[in-house]
Amino acid sequence: MTMVERANIEVPVVDPRNAEIGKVTLPAAFSDQVRDGLLFEQVLSQRASRRSGTASTKTRAEVRGGGKKPWKQKGTGRARAGSSRSPIWRGGGTTFGPRPRSYAYRLPRSARKAALASALAQKARDGQVRVIDKLQIDQPKTKRMREILLTLGITGSVLIVAPGDDRNLELSTRNLPYTRVMSVAGLNVYDVLRHEILLIQRDALPAIEERLSR
Repeated sequence: MTMVERANIEVPVVDPRNAEIGKVTLPAAFSDQVRDGLLFEQVLSQRASRRSGTASTKTRAEVRGGGKKPWKQKGTGRARAGSSRSPIWRGGGTTFGPRPRSYAYRLPRSARKAALASALAQKARDGQVRVIDKLQIDQPKTKRMREILLTLGITGSVLIVAPGDDRNLELSTRNLPYTRVMSVAGLNVYDVLRHEILLIQRDALPAIEERLSR
């Protein structure tokens, strides 16, 4: 089998005024192979982990009442009954009903890493990756954040990737619909795929490369 050489992807870097100030080469993961099956499995895993798992039914031991034997064992002509809270009685307990549980499961670490690389490659292939030089807000201002996104021509859903935690940036986007800020450490397949545009700060690119190369 011959190895397929991956071409580097170069995208323009813009400032908050949408002026191009240069170009940058995306990390190798953005030119990786898109593995649809792996993306499906990882999204399924993340959604399963977010299930509350609080559905619960009562067994015959938890239903109130039923301590007295409904009728005597013999002589009535009816079937034997020891409790009115038997699962075959109306108002009785439930047999094999749902109980509180965790639905969470995780794919192997190598599979999770490969799935994230596939999600980033999918965004790059669809032309939905944008790189901004710096996106710093001195104080939380939703209006300012909305103006920046409109200047960049972003009107749909957007995932903003920051190199680290940025409280002002998070507060500025909290009230904007379909807009989310996430650090490189929290980057995941589900959120990458569910947002239309991936807006990455240039300082976050080395952190993404380091995370996926470890």
